[in-house]
Amino acid sequence: METALYLIPVPLGQTDLAHVLPAHNRDIIMHIRHFIVENVRSARRFLRAVDTAIDIDALTFYELNEHSDGKTLAHLLDPLLHGQPMGVISEAGCPAVADPGAAAVALAHQKHLRVIPLVGPSSIMLALMASGCNGQNFAFNGYLPVKPNERANRLRQLESRAHRERQTQIFIETPYRNATMIAAITAACRAETKLCIAAGITTAQEYIRTKTIGQWKKSPPPDLAKIPAIFMLSADR
Repeated sequence: METALYLIPVPLGQTDLAHVLPAHNRDIIMHIRHFIVENVRSARRFLRAVDTAIDIDALTFYELNEHSDGKTLAHLLDPLLHGQPMGVISEAGCPAVADPGAAAVALAHQKHLRVIPLVGPSSIMLALMASGCNGQNFAFNGYLPVKPNERANRLRQLESRAHRERQTQIFIETPYRNATMIAAITAACRAETKLCIAAGITTAQEYIRTKTIGQWKKSPPPDLAKIPAIFMLSADR
């Protein structure tokens, strides 16, 4: 097995691993003893689901999240520098995409270390695939401002770009604020603008719909308060 930093995707929710992850990922994971993770508890749970034979206590975990400091990051890849493969595990989906793991990947490139992404689910890509929105020209904008006025202004900016450049505008929100976000979108955007809401992708709760703002006002989505969601604004192609 090649010595590298392996980017290991995880399911987006309560999903059978065999449905979303190739067997090749398991083979790679079984040869790694050092993992960079956002949360140790959930990473351990994921690894047990990959194979119950994994000796969790023999593994070493390095937390990388919003609380990590520069001192932690400086020595994060020491095992890899000494010839031991390492893995990066996100909380959900693909590491380093809207995820703190990007810092580890950037550090690996700075140190001229090999980075290998493994195949797995990305909520952003899966939502775009299923949306019917422009997949030739799109932008991911992360989280929008929380303050109502700032959020409304940002939504209008994204909507303008969607119409002007025919560029799909993708963004996310914390699940408990999904209803607030949907209300803000329908209040700020034009009736003819298209909105895709893609929630619970690959899970039993999966909900993916694309309609105009005017149609959403007449027929709102179900309660998505606890379900991770992707939002997309687009214009007619």
